[in-house]
Amino acid sequence: MHTQEQLGLGFGDGSDAVPPSASTPARKTRPRRTLAAKPASEPRSVATADAIADTDLEAMARTLEKSPDYRVLRRLVPTLCFEREPAGAVVQVLVLDTETTGLDASRDQVIELALLRVAVDTATGLPVGPVQVYDGLEDPGRGIPAAITEITGITDAMVRGQRLDEARIAELADGIDLVVAHNAGFDRPFVEARLPRFAQLAWACSFADLNWKARGQSSARLESLALACGQFYSAHRAETDCHALLSVLARPLAAFGPLPGTDGSAVETGLAALLVAAGQVHHRLQATGAPFEAKDALKARGYRWDAQQRVWCTTLRSEQALRDELAWLAEAVYGGHATRVRVEALDARQRYSPRAGTTTMCLVAPGFDLGE
Repeated sequence: MHTQEQLGLGFGDGSDAVPPSASTPARKTRPRRTLAAKPASEPRSVATADAIADTDLEAMARTLEKSPDYRVLRRLVPTLCFEREPAGAVVQVLVLDTETTGLDASRDQVIELALLRVAVDTATGLPVGPVQVYDGLEDPGRGIPAAITEITGITDAMVRGQRLDEARIAELADGIDLVVAHNAGFDRPFVEARLPRFAQLAWACSFADLNWKARGQSSARLESLALACGQFYSAHRAETDCHALLSVLARPLAAFGPLPGTDGSAVETGLAALLVAAGQVHHRLQATGAPFEAKDALKARGYRWDAQQRVWCTTLRSEQALRDELAWLAEAVYGGHATRVRVEALDARQRYSPRAGTTTMCLVAPGFDLGE
């Protein structure tokens, strides 16, 4: 799990999550009833007793699920093999997560890297076959900050002398069609700084590339999404977070809530949607030379202030969205005065990295068409 998001930018601390108990009464509490235990007819082994107890608990959980007064959460059990045959061609996806010593990739280091390599059926968007797993620690060469140890549980003693297995990582990354991370804008710079070959791969972000809010989710943090699936897990370690993310993305997105204007019957999975997103070109638009008095309108529109370049920026996910935004700028920001703004085209090999895309200067003027 990304340290950035653990500090409030994507994974969360559970403060916005569904109540944590495995079965929580939503209305008034019903009186307890005590059932007398039946004497055992013969001794049972501890293993047999545990199995029966687990069966009894699952039966109780299923009973509770039938009532609207209860919601049942189950502990996440990692899937190491998806026992289904592909209906079409498959692509290779690498689910990735890191733990780091801090938030700044230019000065902080990776202390844990986890990878799950899985084949995804392009016809269904479902994972198929075995899941290959890698999880490794690395000594950052300095003490791990106390705040990071508190979040992750990773101590100086655990990483002392440890080194990522670059040969194994290269093996898993070979032939990969897409790398998926939950907040790739955080993970990608760290991973590329440590393992430059990842700069050549296409990346997608399950946090930013999927519109969880439109599906009625109040939070896009991974723990919250897992809870929406009826699962809980011990977060803040890279491999566990990867398994949680794969579990979330293997489900139909409609299970999280239908998109407005749809009947909610679509079966597209999160993995399928990310494969589509990876094929799109995004446009980072800078409102070059925008007047100061336009700042409130730009902020309300979703622009963010780039303090380094001192300009308001936004990202558009299609060429039509770029056209619409240029028309809005011409009228609402530049007041009909012709100007040129900087537009950076980013494909999946550039997105979420510190590298620039293909840059052009676009004319903003009333009636101007981008295709002219």
